[in-house]
Amino acid sequence: MVVKILSAATIGLDVFKIEVEVDIANSLPQVVIIGLGDAAIAEAKERLKLAIKNSSFEFPKTKVIINLAPADLKKEGAAYDLAMAVGILAKEGIIRDEPKNTAFLGELSLDGTIKPVYGILPIVFGLKNLGIKKVIIPFENLKEASFADNIQVLGAKNLNEVVMHLNDNESLPSIKQEIDDFIKSDKEYQADFKYIKGQKFAKRALEIAAAGAHNVLMAGSPGSGKTLLAKAFPSILPPLTKDEAIEITKIYSIAGLLDHNNPLISERPIRAPHHSASAVGIIGGGSNPKPGEITLAHRGVLFLDEMPEFPRAVLEVLRQPVEEGEVTISRAQMSIKYPANFILLGAMNPCPCGYLGDKKIECKCTDFQINRYRAKLSGPLLDRIDIHIDVARLDEDELLEQNIEAESSVEIRKRVAKARELQLIRYKDDGIFTNSELNPKLIRKYCKISPEVKAMLKNAAKSFNLSGRGFDRILKISRTIADLDNGNEINVSHLAQALQFRGYITTQI
Repeated sequence: MVVKILSAATIGLDVFKIEVEVDIANSLPQVVIIGLGDAAIAEAKERLKLAIKNSSFEFPKTKVIINLAPADLKKEGAAYDLAMAVGILAKEGIIRDEPKNTAFLGELSLDGTIKPVYGILPIVFGLKNLGIKKVIIPFENLKEASFADNIQVLGAKNLNEVVMHLNDNESLPSIKQEIDDFIKSDKEYQADFKYIKGQKFAKRALEIAAAGAHNVLMAGSPGSGKTLLAKAFPSILPPLTKDEAIEITKIYSIAGLLDHNNPLISERPIRAPHHSASAVGIIGGGSNPKPGEITLAHRGVLFLDEMPEFPRAVLEVLRQPVEEGEVTISRAQMSIKYPANFILLGAMNPCPCGYLGDKKIECKCTDFQINRYRAKLSGPLLDRIDIHIDVARLDEDELLEQNIEAESSVEIRKRVAKARELQLIRYKDDGIFTNSELNPKLIRKYCKISPEVKAMLKNAAKSFNLSGRGFDRILKISRTIADLDNGNEINVSHLAQALQFRGYITTQI
């Protein structure tokens, strides 16, 4: 009789149940593994032989055939080692009863030790949704899987422990942790808004961006404070919700970037790739498509400093993810979808020399040079950036002022968190978290405006030559400003503020 042991595979963040089928044929000693596995799976036959032998069990002296079903699903990595070993031992009668409704994951060392593997958190959550009641994983992955409810997760250090558990009901360790114990809302940041002199307009824009998860592009001469503002921006972002923390941790688990000792991503991720990054590095990819920078920045910030220095082809790949909040990576054999709902925070100089519009230093660039520099940011990409602001150079009095301390990030973060709470309550039945995620249907539902506001918006659309997308984004920003003011309706002052933050980059020349 064929022995069937459960395991799991991941494609992107999707989890699929894998049946490891083991049978033995009367033939020369040989291990055959079929089922569309990669090189790591093909090499497992040697690991299995020595792991079973060094665990004081006898490996079959006949032909062992292992099938990873479904056979048309590509499988990668060494996470199936433990399931294959359990199947062989069950077929040989060393494990007395075939495990039912239990999944096994882990890489085997030659001495029988079970090594940690990537992607445990999404796999455990996925198996729970597929109706699996128990999963045995490497002990080092136990903390990572400890946030899953309604599924028994056990950790094993070696193959012997698994056999004793299945035969003699020897207990295996299990850990249960609460997400709230890891998420801190009172973290102190080294870069704080109170240490940034002046720039009230830019700070207000970033507060609105944080409250509604809107994209921002800052332009200003060198030394005006763009990078400092960007470094301080995380200090005003609201703490993660439980769902967001799990969502981000799943991504980092799949990418192999999770620290086993700190198993939960408890802060909003901040990614700042260098302008030499490739398009694949930004959006993800490879033969086995892995998350790129935009997915690693999910529910956080993607900061592109000196944005026009990025190759135009790299910037253009951002257009669809910025609009849709997800990225689809298509390859010949598969198509994988990753979440990519991030705040795009860009910084740039107004011209190649950096001093166009500067009050102190004259710009030496020609119109041709300026236009060529600006052309790296296409119109469609700029149209997807909600807020455009000019970060002006500070004058001498502002630089020398020591007595006046600006509003702290803590105070700003309180307002931002309150606005986010309003949005979470408002959109609890719509499957979104923030105003930036509103689609045209939800905009009509939640961004209702009076005839007075409508008339002002009509004039603004004509003056700014707003596209349909730009029109919707103005309403989203207005909705966020109203939330910061605890307003139920969008009024004229909210719309007027929103219009101040739109179109600077495209209208300066």
